[in-house]
Amino acid sequence: MTDPLTELLRRRDGPLTRDLVLEPGRFGLGRVPARLQPDDAVEMVCGYCSTGCSLKVHLRQGEAINLTPAPDYPVNLGMACPKGWEALTPLRAPDRATVPLRRNAAGKPEPVDWETALRTFCGRFKELLDRHGPEAVAFLSTGQIVTEEMAFLGVLTRCGLGIEHGDSNTRQCMATSAVAYKQSFGFDAPPYTYADFEASDVLVFVGSNLCIAHPILWQRVLRNPHSPEIIVIDPRRTETAMAATQHLALAPKSDLVLFYGTARALIELGAVDRAFVKAHTTGFDEFARFVQPFTPERVCAETRLSRETFDRFVGSVARGRRVSFWWTMGVNQGHESTRTAQAIINLALMTGNIGRPGTGPNSITGQCNAMGSRLFANITSLVGGHDFADPGQRQKVAAALDLPETRLPRQPCHAYDQILQGIDEGRVKGLWMIATNTAHSWIDQAEARRRLSRLEFLVVQDMYHSTDSARLAHLVLPAAGWGEKTGTFINSERRLGLVKKVARAPGQALSDFRIFQLIAHHWGCGEMFRAWSSPEAVFDLLRRVSRGQPCDISGIRDYAHLEACGGVQWPHALPADGGDPRCEAPARERRLFADGRFFTPDQRARFLFAPPRPMPEPTDAEYPLLLLTGRGSSAQWHTQTRTGKSDVLRKLHAPDAYAEINPADARRLGIADQKPMVIRSRRGTVRALAVVTPTVQPGHLFMPMHYAETNVLTRAEFDPYSRQPSYKACAVSARPA
Repeated sequence: MTDPLTELLRRRDGPLTRDLVLEPGRFGLGRVPARLQPDDAVEMVCGYCSTGCSLKVHLRQGEAINLTPAPDYPVNLGMACPKGWEALTPLRAPDRATVPLRRNAAGKPEPVDWETALRTFCGRFKELLDRHGPEAVAFLSTGQIVTEEMAFLGVLTRCGLGIEHGDSNTRQCMATSAVAYKQSFGFDAPPYTYADFEASDVLVFVGSNLCIAHPILWQRVLRNPHSPEIIVIDPRRTETAMAATQHLALAPKSDLVLFYGTARALIELGAVDRAFVKAHTTGFDEFARFVQPFTPERVCAETRLSRETFDRFVGSVARGRRVSFWWTMGVNQGHESTRTAQAIINLALMTGNIGRPGTGPNSITGQCNAMGSRLFANITSLVGGHDFADPGQRQKVAAALDLPETRLPRQPCHAYDQILQGIDEGRVKGLWMIATNTAHSWIDQAEARRRLSRLEFLVVQDMYHSTDSARLAHLVLPAAGWGEKTGTFINSERRLGLVKKVARAPGQALSDFRIFQLIAHHWGCGEMFRAWSSPEAVFDLLRRVSRGQPCDISGIRDYAHLEACGGVQWPHALPADGGDPRCEAPARERRLFADGRFFTPDQRARFLFAPPRPMPEPTDAEYPLLLLTGRGSSAQWHTQTRTGKSDVLRKLHAPDAYAEINPADARRLGIADQKPMVIRSRRGTVRALAVVTPTVQPGHLFMPMHYAETNVLTRAEFDPYSRQPSYKACAVSARPA
């Protein structure tokens, strides 16, 4: 029998057109042949943000040369943002990881073959687990790999390798929304479809600079034919706020007071949908009593909004027939973020703005596959959103995945911050990092790097050997990227879309899926995963495990069916009569809760609330400014690991870190526009270019999240329910450089 590694590397030498498909005849639109023609165009979902646009990749003589947006895909409708147009460029970067790199006795990374790398991986991690127990090794994953890889990783580590804890960088962007939906609705279930952008008569954006962070979705807003009220709630006058009909430039982290006061005012105005509340919710009477102290006077004092601004906002919500509420990281990345998200949910519930076109409390996801991570990564719930402690659900998951029930984990993983804290406490000795850059992106960066440096063994699996995290690693495993592998993403509106292989990864780089297969083989648990033979085989397992769940995708037969439908929003269950769901493709745009039934035991949504808490790090005489962070431009993405490879994208944003400062503060501090300044927090000191602008309120600074300097300053504070970091507000000082 041929060794799996030898066979895998041998197959890489075959023609690309043959390597494009994993199961001949089953991949593509309808009955596309297994072999692609040299000059075909291949349609697939973009690998950057959660919008989930479809792109056509054009091939010339079998090589991917450029791309265009798919004209009729129900997400982007023929549009693409700058990142999408440049999506192929990162695949050709000169700093791609092409061979495994192992740190030698002198501390220098040197190339090794895959056999050596896998022996090192398994030997070192097994030794740590044997010496210190199942908490000694952990993993940190991502929202950037395909769903099938996420599921494989979560099941391989926790059921096969005996690793107890892992988390994904979805914790940094979407944990709040997932927890808020679970607690309020009984399941992590964003209720909307993108068509709601075009159906609302009032759109409320909270902590969301949509036209920069999700430019295609902003184009959907501009297609709205109803001349809607567009209301932006954000301390900064963002690009989205400039285009709004109302901008509530509130004090940072006063959102909770604003929404509780809004609820009180709506009750006073008689704007509550009493019939909906009575039939479909619980806890409203307690909530109504709770918000009574949040008078307009208190709201205006704590938010620093004028009474006229507050009253106009309340009136717009009260009069709106189809009101939709949208939020992103300005809500999620806060010290009381879960209750803030639920305060938005409460406004939608009490006014009956859910389950109808143009309505909903709608969280817009960050990463391209954060939803896949939330549902199928085997981290915060058993695969498919099942309960770790429910015996019946455990048996169902074990049977669907063809695994022994005794190997399934019995509790959720520790969260990201708890794993890193475990390094300091001596519990975590080894860490496996997949497609994420913790040394750059984690809050209070200097502390994060110090912790990573204390590890006995750090493995980084990534497309590039040059990331901040890879430079700290003892072992680097070269991985394929988007466009070099196959699988599915799940976007913000719950739509599954296909990712396809249009290029071969350079050198000896392999897809994350194949790396997981090889690790299982070398670890000695490969037989346990005999059914996990390909991404499409795993997709079939996920179809089975999802059956009966709110996220049921059992009605999607295979990849060909998924593509023929133009993507499918969950749930899409197998018909009760066992018929073929291909016969009637699902509606291209679908929303949840149209029947008023939620996923709680009594099928009612919950009103959840708690008293607001003060900001953890207020300003003082030494640190008199409040630092805000967020998206810089539509040409930047996260730590710029990929967008930084594009000459075109680099021309569309500032090359170096900058900070926006109000003219009054700049004059007072002697800071000049376009000149360097020094910014200091209790965590560290950085230099940044000053951008003097009235879009930032006096007393505030704003820095884009994409520059490494930003997280030198941020403070490690976490929401108690979601354990999501509060990146958005910390105290700093500034002076001329």
